[in-house]
Amino acid sequence: MVRFPHHLLPLLATCLTLAGCAGHASRTLEARDALDAGDPERALSLLNEELDVSRAEDQPADLSGDQALLLLDRAMVLQQLGRYKLSAQDLNAADKAIDLLDLKRATADELGRYLFSDDSGSYSAPPYEKLLINTMNLVNYLRLGELNGARVEARRLSVVQRYLRDQAEPGAGLSGPGSYLAGFAFEYSGRATEALRYYDEALQYGDYASLHEPVRRLAARSSYRSPRIRKLLGGAQPEEQPPEQPRERPRDGELLVVVSYGRAPAKVAKRLPIGLALTHAASHMPPSEHARANRLAAQGLVTWVNYPALGRARGAGSIPDFSINGRTTPLEPVIGVDLEARAAWREAEGAVIGAAITRMLTRLVAGEVARQAAGDSPWGILLSLGTQATLTAADTPDTRSWAMLPARMAFGRQRLAPGTYDITLTARGFTRTERVRITPGGFALLNLTVLS
Repeated sequence: MVRFPHHLLPLLATCLTLAGCAGHASRTLEARDALDAGDPERALSLLNEELDVSRAEDQPADLSGDQALLLLDRAMVLQQLGRYKLSAQDLNAADKAIDLLDLKRATADELGRYLFSDDSGSYSAPPYEKLLINTMNLVNYLRLGELNGARVEARRLSVVQRYLRDQAEPGAGLSGPGSYLAGFAFEYSGRATEALRYYDEALQYGDYASLHEPVRRLAARSSYRSPRIRKLLGGAQPEEQPPEQPRERPRDGELLVVVSYGRAPAKVAKRLPIGLALTHAASHMPPSEHARANRLAAQGLVTWVNYPALGRARGAGSIPDFSINGRTTPLEPVIGVDLEARAAWREAEGAVIGAAITRMLTRLVAGEVARQAAGDSPWGILLSLGTQATLTAADTPDTRSWAMLPARMAFGRQRLAPGTYDITLTARGFTRTERVRITPGGFALLNLTVLS
C-alpha cells in the first residue's frame, strides 16, 4: 500500500491555512493604506491595477467575482478626488452587477454559499450597502447639478427601500440620507409633492432639523400630508391646504453641503467556541441540525466555528467643519453608517452563525465518510486533515465588503441671497475650499469625502 509522506502534512496544512486567509481584503489593503496616508491618487492607481485597467475612465468588461465590489471602492475614491462623473459611472455599473443579500429570507444553505469559501462568485451586498450605492450616487448627481440623473437615482433607491420595508430587513435605518437627498432633487425640480414624500420618509428615520423649514415651504404648494408632516406643521389638516401650485422662483437660493468621512466597518473572520455559537444560532437552525452539532461537539469533533463579522470603523469619532465666508456654520449629523451597519449585522448574526455551523457540519460529515471509504490510502490520509484545525482554516468566511464606504455623513443647509460665497469644508485633516455662485431660486451642492 502506498503511504502518504507524513513529513509533508504540516506543510500541506500551512498551505491550506494561507489559502484560507487570502481574499478580497488583501486586494484592497495597499489602497486602504494609501488613503490612511492621505494619498487618494495612489489609492486610485492601485485600484485601477486590481481592475486591470489603465485609466479611471475604463471599466472591466467582466464584473463577476470581486470586480463590481472593486468598482464600488474606486467610485468612492473618485468622489474624494472630486471626479463626480466618473464616480457616478462606476456606481451605476456596480449597482447593476451586485445583488441584494437577503439575510432574513435565505436558508442556512443559501447563506453558506454566500458567506463561506466562495469569494470567486459574484458579490452580494447586505441591505445597508445596497441602499448606500444609490445614496452616494445622489451626491454625485446633485454635485454635478444633474437633476434628471438624481431623480432616476432616487427612484432606484425607492425600489430598494420598498423591498426592505416589505421584508422588514435590517439596515432600513440607512434610508434617511438617501430620502433627504431625493427630496432635495425633487424640490429643485419643482415637484413639491414628490419632494414632500421623500422628506417624509427621511423624517421617519431622523428628526432632521434642517428639513423643518423646507417642509413648511413646500407644504404651502402641496396638499400632501402625513402624520409626521401634520405634526411638524402644527396639526394643519389636508383640506386646510391649497392645491399644489406651480413652483415660484424666490429670490434666495440654497446651499447644501455633504461631508462623508471615515470608513465603515469591513467584514472580518471571527471564531466562536461551538457552545457559544450554538447559543447564538439556536433559533436559526432546524432542531435536528442543532442536536447533531451538540453531539459532535460533545465528542470533541467540533470546537470552534468561523463566520464573517464586522470589524472596527475608522474615523467615526471625528468632527467635521463647515464655514461660509469664514463664518462657522452648523453641520447636522445625518447618519452613522457604522452604527446602523453594526445594528443591522447584529440582527442577522444568529442566522449567519447558524449557516456557519450547518456548513461546517456538512463538510465534517462528508469528509469523515470519504476518509473511512478511502482507508489508509494517500487520499484517505489527505482527507484525515478534516480535523478541527484544518477544517477551521479551510472553511474561511467570505469577508468581502464595501471597504471604502464612509463611516459617517453630515449635512449643512443654508438659504442664501444670490451672490458669490467662499465655502470651506474640513474633515479628517483634509480641507476643501470652493467659491460658489448662488443664483436666485437656485441651488448648489458641495461635497467633501475623506476615506481615512
